[in-house]
Amino acid sequence: MKNKAFIQSSVIVLFAVLIAATVLLCGCTTNQPDEGGNSTSSSTTTTTAAQPQTVGEGETSFAFTVTFLDGTSKQYTVRTDKTTVGAALLEVGLIAGSDSQYGLMVESVDGVKLDYTADKAYWAFYVDGAYAMSGVDSTAIESDKAYAFTATPA
Repeated sequence: MKNKAFIQSSVIVLFAVLIAATVLLCGCTTNQPDEGGNSTSSSTTTTTAAQPQTVGEGETSFAFTVTFLDGTSKQYTVRTDKTTVGAALLEVGLIAGSDSQYGLMVESVDGVKLDYTADKAYWAFYVDGAYAMSGVDSTAIESDKAYAFTATPA
């Protein structure tokens, strides 16, 4: 009789320990806001917002994605009457930069500034997942193409 009671007690204690361990392990990742106020998990990197945010006004629209150094990203649908991607993104405030002999030097995307000298990173421009062969300010908008800026470590 004592053995049966001992076994039942042991099973209950073991079950309680397993539940406590599961709860503790599930709570190991913390979500803390990054500098931009976005919540990121300390154990995984995720893409934010399943639905793209629509910005701007106009007859033409295109997909635009920003990927940050921590791997998180934001998706936008940009509406515009401009003819180049750079002009459209400048118009809605998604990029900022300075003019150079090669065209617009993009220094800030979605409010995040990267300085190659200080950050050892830069904003790379992509068209349909491939590194762009032209600058953002000379790339004509094509509605069926997807455009992106990705924070790229040097």
